[in-house]
Amino acid sequence: MQTTELSIRLEKRGHRGRYVLEMPEGEPAELTYVESGPDHIIIDHTWVPPAYRGRGVAERLVVRAVDDARASGTKITPLCRFVALEFRRHKDWADVLKQ
Repeated sequence: MQTTELSIRLEKRGHRGRYVLEMPEGEPAELTYVESGPDHIIIDHTWVPPAYRGRGVAERLVVRAVDDARASGTKITPLCRFVALEFRRHKDWADVLKQ
């Protein structure tokens, strides 16, 4: 099964949330965040099982978070190193980057 065929779900508990992508075998990939205000989240962690690294899985999670932020008018602070690097690569995400 291709990872592009898998769907990402959003789970929220209080002010914490995570985007989860169930992998065909083993642990799910995830991106976690904390809501720090009504229109602001801090992405603090991404994790992809070793067998699926280098396949764009983490980037898919970030893209979903960016799309959701755009739809809701939310700004993102990328505390996670990977997410910060992705924001540097994708200048078109500047509209959701907290300055």
